[in-house]
Amino acid sequence: MLPGILFIAALFVYPCIYGIMLSFQTTKGVPTLSNYAKFFTDPYLRDTIQNTFRIALPASLFNVIVSVPLAMGMLQRPKASRWVNTLIIIPITLGTVLVAEGLLNYLGPLGWLNRFLLATGLIDQPVDVLHTYKAVIISLIITGFPFSYLLVLSYLSGINPKLGEAARMLGASSGQRFWFVTLPLLAPGLAITFCLAFVLAFSVFPSANLLGNPSGDSHVLSVAAAQAAFEQYNYPLASTISVITAVVELLIIGVVLGWRNRLFRGSTAGTKG
Repeated sequence: MLPGILFIAALFVYPCIYGIMLSFQTTKGVPTLSNYAKFFTDPYLRDTIQNTFRIALPASLFNVIVSVPLAMGMLQRPKASRWVNTLIIIPITLGTVLVAEGLLNYLGPLGWLNRFLLATGLIDQPVDVLHTYKAVIISLIITGFPFSYLLVLSYLSGINPKLGEAARMLGASSGQRFWFVTLPLLAPGLAITFCLAFVLAFSVFPSANLLGNPSGDSHVLSVAAAQAAFEQYNYPLASTISVITAVVELLIIGVVLGWRNRLFRGSTAGTKG
């Protein structure tokens, strides 16, 4: 275990401890809470928490909720699932920066989306989507949905199908089988999927810079930390924003996992119990 422990300590534990200690320092090197006070007393910095939630929460919920019916449909159609899974995984290979660059052209005034809507007569003038939080959410959905879908698909494939068949033999409809059999067994997995999707979306940076308005409604926590570090050269303040980001994420994860522990526990593959 020693090599693994040293690897984690070098790449995770030490940077975390160093960042936390740096957040209590000022430009004079004296440990204080002034950086935290500056963050919470400055409306422009404080609102980054709200801006980040406004972007990350809808994208995370959409990715998790839409993954469920799609994954259930793919389990019933194994031949079609090969092609669908391949198409869904493609955004993972591109990365967030390349996806954001592509959306700059796709969502632009002369992009494919506006050209199609204008050609079909659905709109009279180009839709202004770029440099708004909506474009950032679209980017997060494209890059985050594959992870949510693959996780939900793996959780669903682990549920014993005989449980649903038994409910059907007892007279349960398809809707009843989903709400009273599949969903309770899937809910703990959905909680984990949401946590991972939320952390991925909460740390948004390339999309907020390229597609959003970094000085306005897309001024998220990661953007504020980058501006403090590389524009103001205030590394203690940047570390403070990073620590606050981690604390907020841990609070949300704690709430979701606390709710998860109140749900079904045990194996979903067996028929006993």
